[in-house]
Amino acid sequence: MNYFEFYDIPESFKPDAAYIKKQFYALSKQYHPDFHATADDEKQQEILELSTLNNKAYQTLNDPNRLLEYVLKLHGLVSEGAKPQLPADFLMEMMDLNERLMEIENAGQLGEISAEVAAIEGDMAEELNNLTKDYTTLNDTAKASRLNDVANIYYRQKYLLRIKESLDTFAARL
Repeated sequence: MNYFEFYDIPESFKPDAAYIKKQFYALSKQYHPDFHATADDEKQQEILELSTLNNKAYQTLNDPNRLLEYVLKLHGLVSEGAKPQLPADFLMEMMDLNERLMEIENAGQLGEISAEVAAIEGDMAEELNNLTKDYTTLNDTAKASRLNDVANIYYRQKYLLRIKESLDTFAARL
């Protein structure tokens, strides 16, 4: 059972946080192992699994990054070791940033690159927000197309994260 079904909500990138919290507490009470201590072993195991599912669902649905990855995994668009096809212009931009990172000599240069990375990150966040805000209103065909666009941003964000980690490494050296 997926987390959206478990919480009886539609698949969304922006689920109702108050409703999720309410469901979490209700299900926590319903599936708390202490309330089933006298049940047989099979029932106790089932309750433990449901309690664990509830905790994982709550953690995922409340974290925008986890939620993004979760929805994409539900649709088979994200998998371990996947080699996504990123746009050539994006890869060129990242290659340029990497080369400039290798040539950093002072904090000013580091600041410039950090500002560029922050701007790229902001643009991606805005693009992602625009793609996900009306997701629940789309028909299945439009959702599939939209999910591909969201996956593209997801992979670009992952790539950019490596650049940010390099920036942190260089910042520690200066």
